[in-house]
Formats: sequence, C-alpha cells, structure tokens
Amino acid sequence: MSLIYCKAQSSDFKRINELFIEMLMTIYNTDQVNGYSEGDMDRFFDGRDEWVCKVIDDDYIIAFLSIEVHHEEEEYIYLDDLSVTRSYRNKGIGTSLIGRAEEYAKEIGIHRIYLHVEKANTSALKLYQRLGYTNNEEQESRWNMYRTWILVRFYYANSGVGDGVYDGRHYHSFTIYGYKTS
Repeated sequence: MSLIYCKAQSSDFKRINELFIEMLMTIYNTDQVNGYSEGDMDRFFDGRDEWVCKVIDDDYIIAFLSIEVHHEEEEYIYLDDLSVTRSYRNKGIGTSLIGRAEEYAKEIGIHRIYLHVEKANTSALKLYQRLGYTNNEEQESRWNMYRTWILVRFYYANSGVGDGVYDGRHYHSFTIYGYKTS
C-alpha cells in the first residue's frame, strides 16, 4: 500500500462527499444521512489557510481531513471532518492525517487544535485520546476536544541550540542547530 497525502482540489468534491456520507452512516448507524450541499466546501479549495488533506491509494481517494484555520482572539485550527473508507480503517491513516494537521499548525505558528467527536464514535474518541487530545466540554451528543503545545528553544551548554515542541506531557520534534566551538 503506497499512500499519497496531498491537498484536495475542488474536482475531488464528489468523492470527498461520498466519504463524508460513509462516515455519517457509520457514526449514526443509518443510511438516512445527507452529504455536503453544493458550495459547502468551497472555502477549502480557494487557496487560503483552510484546506482538505486527501489520501490516495491507486489513484482513488480513500480518506480526507478538513482543516479550518481560525484567526480570532485565540488562534487555533479546527479539525472539521475526518473520514477513512471502511476497508482502510485501523491502518494508521487517521493518525497520519491528524499528524499532518498538527505539523501544519506548527508551521503557521498555531499552538492549539480543536475538534468535535460524537460520543457514539468510541473508536474515534479513543484515537484522539491516544494522540493527546483532552475532553474540553460536553456538548449534547458530542465532546469538544483539544490539544495544545508550546514551541520551545533550548540552549545546550556545549552543543548548540535546539528547537522542539512541548505538549504538556512530552517533548517532541527536536532539531539541534550547529555546535559551539568555544
């Protein structure tokens, strides 16, 4: 399985909508669901901060994640919809998609990600908790969850400077730059 992760285009809307409907049918255990309306996803395809990361296997979209960027009093990213087609679930694709969204947040200097998960979607809830997301607020049938981190710079006594990320539990993604010669 050689998967390609890339930015979705407006021409991908039909397949993304099919995956969205599949996700809703799985969560609510019914086929009486509606997909996106025409135009609902236009903002993700206009070349600005918000985008959809799609996953392709053998020229076919098998998963996607919608990523919203909010520049408000508190800047944050909101993970809107995540869907992996049934035959590809439990293979790390959802984890990889979330990891790409987290890397994007770090690239643009945002330190917090929010998402909602339906209480009935226990497998997704376990995934988010395993990845370090915390229940923030109970909202009727779903949880509002978040993850936050701090970008840090370290100065090592005899070895140089390093950058990393602290998520409140662990340090991650260290890069050491140069070495002192004195």
